[in-house]
Amino acid sequence: MSPSASQLAARPALPRADFGRVAVIFGEKNGKYPNANQVLVHGSDSRAALDAPLVANVIGPEFDDADLVVMGHIHEDHMAGLHRLPDVPVYVHDADLVAARSWDGMVAAFGVTDAARIPEMLARFERDFFYAPRPDAQGYAEGASWELGGGRVRAFHMPGHTAGHCVLLVEPEGVAFIGDIDLTGFGPYYGDASSSLAGFRQSLKRLPEIPAKVWVTAHHRGVYTDRAHFMQDLAAYSAKLDARDARLLAMLGEAPKTLAQLAVQRLLYPAHYDSPWVEAAETRTIAQHLDELVAGGRVQVDEAGVYRIR
Repeated sequence: MSPSASQLAARPALPRADFGRVAVIFGEKNGKYPNANQVLVHGSDSRAALDAPLVANVIGPEFDDADLVVMGHIHEDHMAGLHRLPDVPVYVHDADLVAARSWDGMVAAFGVTDAARIPEMLARFERDFFYAPRPDAQGYAEGASWELGGGRVRAFHMPGHTAGHCVLLVEPEGVAFIGDIDLTGFGPYYGDASSSLAGFRQSLKRLPEIPAKVWVTAHHRGVYTDRAHFMQDLAAYSAKLDARDARLLAMLGEAPKTLAQLAVQRLLYPAHYDSPWVEAAETRTIAQHLDELVAGGRVQVDEAGVYRIR
């Protein structure tokens, strides 16, 4: 249930950072999942919300009076406030549009392989994230922009996390909402059916080229205003990809293994962590690394699907 006006009035002010017309309102624990950070752009003609995470439900009129929502990508934790804006235009990159418009599209984008757990996943999203599809969502492409009066939001397609993941740059402030290129210690996530390790690698290389002065992550890190600090953390985040290669090679060094055996050992999640999508995400993530390692001549695979170090 959404909070009432009196409940909102009784809440302490939410932590935030303002950069001209851009407001960054932080979710609990600096936007740590399941929460995320909300970006609002106050143009003279209209107000744009960039994504709609859980914190949107406790912001009040500053969010509820938004004139449009531009989604950086589609996942449950970025849609949790959309139910508050049922009549407001929602824009989604073309490659994520199907996931935004229907539950079947969302399931297909996640690539959940255990059909028996799909009802559990839906119940969890509805309970914890106010999930509701947006069949009215409109598509956009690389370079799309939204004029807000005195400024604009411009989209840079940065796939990998999802096929449609975008960085949203607010001009002239130079605030880049980099979404789930979130620079966390967990590292890049590319375990969905629409995800791409190769795409993520290219996006990480391209990210520093965006003409930004401030970088805002959806989760955990929050706001960077120092480019050197941003670049340092981006390098550490990018290095997680090579670290995962090294860990897979160590697993194969113990003994040759199939993809299924490697997925059971897990590359991303702790052994005790459970969700409907973990098995599929581990399998897809490891498969993408194995493909690169085989192509690079570091690993070989036989006709039985057994991988070993070359």
